[in-house]
Parts: sequence; C-alpha cells; structure tokens
Amino acid sequence: MVGLGNPGPDYAGTRHNAGFILADAVADRWHFPPFQRPWFRRARVCEGTVGVERVTVVKPQTYMNRSGTALGPLVKNPTFDPSTDLLVLVDEVALPLGTFRLRARGSAGGHNGLKSIAGRLQSEDYARLRIGVGPRPEEGDQSDFLLSDFEDAERKVIDELLPIMTEAVECWVRDGIETAMNRFNRKGTQRE
Repeated sequence: MVGLGNPGPDYAGTRHNAGFILADAVADRWHFPPFQRPWFRRARVCEGTVGVERVTVVKPQTYMNRSGTALGPLVKNPTFDPSTDLLVLVDEVALPLGTFRLRARGSAGGHNGLKSIAGRLQSEDYARLRIGVGPRPEEGDQSDFLLSDFEDAERKVIDELLPIMTEAVECWVRDGIETAMNRFNRKGTQRE
C-alpha cells in the first residue's frame, strides 16, 4: 500500500498529503512499527501483519510528481502484481471533503502522483482510495489550494473520516478491492 504526499514538515498538514495522513492512521491502527528507510531508498516504510497477510505501507519521499520512482523495490519483486497487491491512498480535489471513493483501476484524472505511479508500473490497473479534499475555490490555482494546509474545521472532518477509511483499507487487505468497493462506496457510508 502506498500513501501519497510530500515529505517534510512544511507539507505535513496540506491537502496534498491526505494520503500520508491516512497511511499514518492505518499503520497506527495496526500497531505497526514506526516508518523507516530500511530497504526503500526513496520512501519511508513500515511493515506488519494484518490477519494472515503481510502488509507493507510505503510513503514515497520523492515529492508527489515523482512518486512512482519510489516503487522500484516493489516492481522488481517477481511476485508483485499491482492489480491485486497495490492500493494507493491519494487526495482528490474532485471529491468533496468528508467523502472518499475506492476504485479498482482507472486514469490518473490529472493527478501527477498517480501519473507517476502509472508511468512506473506501465499500467493503470491498480486500486486506489481517493480522499476528498475539494472542492477547490473557483478563484486561484489548484496547486496552491492543494499545497495549502487544511483549515482546522477541514482537518477535523478528515480526522473524523479516518476510522472508516482505515476500515476500508483493512477490507481491501482481507477481502480485495471488489468487496471493499461494494461495502464502502455506497452513498452515505462515508460519514456514518
């Protein structure tokens, strides 16, 4: 599983780091050890077991637009199949704040982090959990909006959504993307 974001304290609370925020919440829920750089040179990683599944949580340290370069160790593993073994946690400006959506595959939709991952994999056949951070204001640049911090009320909404998103991620680990989509993409389940 790969959470997308930008490294460093200047970006920690930004909308573009929603994937990192969820990756941290998932690792915390599963009581995984702290993120380190043991064998991924371009990412921070933590690993553990969920049920019988061995899970690696990756946070690329390459900045968003080069996220795919951090996947080298995964791609080199001959048993790695992105269509079943990869879930990308990513911000989505096209979804309203307080919602999320699981997808089994699809285009990058203009998201540079997803473009980089698709380029590295040479495929768009990988699951993603899109975290709503929108809508962006009609005035202003989209990148400025994404690279600005969540306002306090917005961060509270994200924090309230973390438990159900971590449940969705755990469902993906245990039962696969189709089951997770069927369970968590129904209208109204995002903020029960």
